[in-house]
Amino acid sequence: MRPAADPTPAPRASKDAVEAQKRSFLRMVSHELRTPLNSILGFSEILAGELYGPLGAPQYKEYAEIIRESGHKLLKLVNQVLEIARLEGNAVEWDLRPEPVGAAVEEALTGLSREVDEHGTKVVLAGGETALPQVVADARGLRNALSALIHNAIVFSPQGSEVRIAARQAGRWVDIEIANPFPNADPDDLARLLKPFEQGESALTRAAEGAGLGLPICALTCQAMGGRLTLAAERGQRITATVRLPAA
Repeated sequence: MRPAADPTPAPRASKDAVEAQKRSFLRMVSHELRTPLNSILGFSEILAGELYGPLGAPQYKEYAEIIRESGHKLLKLVNQVLEIARLEGNAVEWDLRPEPVGAAVEEALTGLSREVDEHGTKVVLAGGETALPQVVADARGLRNALSALIHNAIVFSPQGSEVRIAARQAGRWVDIEIANPFPNADPDDLARLLKPFEQGESALTRAAEGAGLGLPICALTCQAMGGRLTLAAERGQRITATVRLPAA
């Protein structure tokens, strides 16, 4: 005689356990993808550079360059997915200390000089570097967040636009604002853009390539440093990203 089945349903996995499994899966997939990608990038660069001699037909070199560029895009996506998993899992170590906003902005702009030239962008730093306050932040986290936000401001603006950067202290907080003109700005699009993998068909998300991870990474980074990232839009005019961090 078979024992009667227990009518009590098995307890459902907690939300925390499900989230932990998801983060573990993302980390595993990201790491596993990196190994073949390194080979693809390495060998495609050898072929594109004809390191061991001419390839023959010119199309071969062109195709090798396309493979290399595609590999770099995929590697960027893998790194972003891994960063999301690390940030959501609190697996990033932060060294929070006083950081000058002006120096962080200047360093970010130096790394984006090619994009500034390509888009003919004029970047205006309100008050100059010396007038900007200090914040309590991780040096790498602050620079990465500002670089990503300034990059967005450049690529989502019309050619030859002006991007304005300002920082002001309000009590125990410092607000760093990055504003850029955007003719299709729509306040209704903003809330979901801070969620991972949000894309859709709006002009905000389809004006440039990407998987919709840059803003969520910035938001999680600011949150981990004790602050926050907010977005505001004036319909049909401009978008402003504001990083709020503790004042030093």
